[in-house]
Amino acid sequence: MSLPAPFPRVLTIAGSDSGGGAGIQADLKTFGALGTYGASVITAVTVQNTQGVQGVHVLPPDIIEAQADSVLGDIRIDAVKIGILPDAACIRAAAAVLRRHPVPFVVLDPVLVATSGDSLAVEDTVSLMLTELMPLADLITPNLSELARLSGQPQAADEDEMLAQGRLLLAQGARAVLLKGGHWEDSSQARDWLLTADGQTHPFSSPRIDTPHTHGTGCTLSSAIAALRPQHDSLPAAVAEAKRYLHGALETGSRWQLGRGRGPLAHFWRQPHGQEH
Repeated sequence: MSLPAPFPRVLTIAGSDSGGGAGIQADLKTFGALGTYGASVITAVTVQNTQGVQGVHVLPPDIIEAQADSVLGDIRIDAVKIGILPDAACIRAAAAVLRRHPVPFVVLDPVLVATSGDSLAVEDTVSLMLTELMPLADLITPNLSELARLSGQPQAADEDEMLAQGRLLLAQGARAVLLKGGHWEDSSQARDWLLTADGQTHPFSSPRIDTPHTHGTGCTLSSAIAALRPQHDSLPAAVAEAKRYLHGALETGSRWQLGRGRGPLAHFWRQPHGQEH
């Protein structure tokens, strides 16, 4: 049975999370929850759970390219989400694939350090990400530490510094940057900012959710935007809907207790079984 033409097809190029809360697993859950067909290219197999990352096995770049060529040569892909690319060879492989197979929309989630604090990339990947992948991406979604490394600045201490670093990325050629302000603990609101190369600034605010269960938040947001962009007329509209989805997944997931550490989000919170905990 073929899918109707408008049915979005979304590809994730990212690492596998054995705990199921982030990476490829979070991306595919998000794609399914938002009504899209998900395909995947695995760049690394991580050994992790709710307590952190214990190991990483990086796949050879030719295998990464072969996976992507196989999918993109057969299935119409409407959007691509890029997650962890652990080394320079992986970055070059992803960039080569996107040049061979242009797609309408690309989200780059520059996973340089896991939110648990475990380093998943080496320093020379930063410059390659800026020169090889940023020109191919329609949106970049860094967290504060990733933003600092990409902009070459100390980590932002407040919202003004965060916005300034985002504008530095625009000056270096980024088409749009989503700055995630959920890290500021002195506010009852979690406020994100979408900056675009044409000078537009779009703020997005939602009530802050007090929960330790945030594993996979960045993966989920970027994959939600990739899934929703083909379904909306504009990037700001897709980001707004992705934020609403993420808020619900965080809120429902805050009532879960999976594992002994930082638990995952409730990706299927809109379905009846997604309310169970």
